[in-house]
Amino acid sequence: MAPFAALLIGYLLGSIPFGVLLTRMTGAGDLRTIGSGNIGATNVLRTGRKGLAAATLLLDLAKGLVAVLAVAWMWPGEQPLAAAGVLIGHCYPVWLRFRGGKGVATLMGVALGLGWPIGLVFALLWLALLAGTRVSSLAGMAAAISTPVTAAILGNFDIVPLLMALAAIVLWKHRANIARLIDGTEPRVGKSKVDATDDPAGG
Repeated sequence: MAPFAALLIGYLLGSIPFGVLLTRMTGAGDLRTIGSGNIGATNVLRTGRKGLAAATLLLDLAKGLVAVLAVAWMWPGEQPLAAAGVLIGHCYPVWLRFRGGKGVATLMGVALGLGWPIGLVFALLWLALLAGTRVSSLAGMAAAISTPVTAAILGNFDIVPLLMALAAIVLWKHRANIARLIDGTEPRVGKSKVDATDDPAGG
């Protein structure tokens, strides 16, 4: 039962929609009817509540980290299933009819849990590209792709297939962003006009 329990715990933690819960509890409205409708931190920022956006980012990251570490403590060796479950839960939560976030922050937490150097590279690359390009979707996708590469460089070949799969989920969730990047219409962080049909930062 350990593999099933690890996957289930990961999914249940991942499916907690912190952005939706925080905006509701603070009277900021239903996040799914604001801006892009996405449940990530960038869309929370569109409510004008910077503190809520930061809290959403940290909580989405934390659930990825907690899922991996908790399962590692309870059932050593089942962390990959928890990692898969938590990202799938965030991106496809049953409570929101499987319409979740894009997984960038949660994948960062997963990477930190599976091996802190992998998570550190993720965070540094994400921050560097965000600062350099001001294109949050590009930063998030590049950081996601870095996870299996970093794991391979460090010799952690056992988790490379898992991280490749999780990065693929993040890229799939960003498919609209990829189309806009190709067209040269992807919005940059700080622009006054933001496409209301998508959440460029993921989350």
